Amino acid sequence: MVKDDMLLYSAHTRWYHLLDPKEHHADEVAAYRAALLRGVDGEAKTLLELGSGAGHNAWHLRDTFDITLSDLSPEMLALSKALHPERPHHQGDLRTLRLDETFDAVLVHDAIQYMCSEADLRAAMETAWEHLRPGGAAVFAPDVLKADFEAGSTLLEADDGSAHLRGVEWCWDPNPDDDTINVEYSLLIRDGDGDDATFTQIHDRHREGLFSEETWRRLLAEVGFVGESFDRPLDEVGEVNQVFLARRPR
Repeated sequence: MVKDDMLLYSAHTRWYHLLDPKEHHADEVAAYRAALLRGVDGEAKTLLELGSGAGHNAWHLRDTFDITLSDLSPEMLALSKALHPERPHHQGDLRTLRLDETFDAVLVHDAIQYMCSEADLRAAMETAWEHLRPGGAAVFAPDVLKADFEAGSTLLEADDGSAHLRGVEWCWDPNPDDDTINVEYSLLIRDGDGDDATFTQIHDRHREGLFSEETWRRLLAEVGFVGESFDRPLDEVGEVNQVFLARRPR
């Protein structure tokens, strides 16, 4: 049995850039930027990213905001520090992190997917609330809402110099009566192009939360946010999904 180890965020981060190139974030980050700039009451200069991963969102936002980054994984933070050596980084769980400062804006990208209960999801919202100044705004960007989820698989292919990745991402729901899904990654990576090329095989299971729009709106309101949804462009041409802009009132 494969454990929920999320090896792509720990033992195998050297291959992460193949699976999730920073260039692929440009369109969706433009939507986050626009939402935050209209959502913040007053000046929008500082931003905290919770669950910032390898720093790929921050790469596209660094000309707009003074960014502070945080993530649970020290290996992912190392990737981000290499990309943003001048920016502050903090290791911590987005459910419990508390920094002694507030920001104009908060971004919680797909790290929010790892909140697998309503209690965890609300805790992440409370962390964002505690780090926002009155009048600030947060964007929460779940991969999918419950009404829109469809099980299926996606072929993965990437090349970078002598490194080559081929694989499949397979999303499925072992128990439709709960609020979680499984995302399986089966990857084969070739390092090198000659006879001495080496191969790495990875099977990685990620257990993720899946909540309805109603649950999202209810929890945001319970925390104190004034929330609304907006469309985030996906990689597929012309496709979008719903994510959330949440304002902390003055």
